[in-house]
Amino acid sequence: MSSNRLFNLKRPHQFFGLGFGLGLAPKAPGTFGTFAALPLIFTTMYFPLWLQIVFAVVISVFGIWACGKTADDLGVHDHPAIVWDEVAGYYITMIGAALSWQSLLVGFLLFRFFDIAKPGPIRILDRRLHGGLGIMADDILAGVFSLICVQALFKSGLLPF
Repeated sequence: MSSNRLFNLKRPHQFFGLGFGLGLAPKAPGTFGTFAALPLIFTTMYFPLWLQIVFAVVISVFGIWACGKTADDLGVHDHPAIVWDEVAGYYITMIGAALSWQSLLVGFLLFRFFDIAKPGPIRILDRRLHGGLGIMADDILAGVFSLICVQALFKSGLLPF
């Protein structure tokens, strides 16, 4: 049976696991799925830093459940349509950033770089962990790496955001 027949956005875990449906994009679902973080970023951009961090933890822990359950439904460990990990990773990237189109673009590019290239410890997490935690962990770490880069660029004044 094709996994496409198993997609059901009426199931809450799949709705979120599939990034509000953006993960069903026929090409580059991870890239499209990353955009599903934008409403969350815009909604919380004026929250205090501590609350943005708490929110990142909540969406990450929730993602472990949603992605794991969606993977079970599809019978595939990390189906390309499962993109809540990208949502959490990009959200983490943008914690505490002064939002502008430049910061959103730089954060997006940095996150996608770390998510796709999977340098060092990101690759290790991707290979060693399984289930929902395995789906989420490498993107969470990619988000942390990207967050450090965005904040360093912001603090150095190299980019106007």
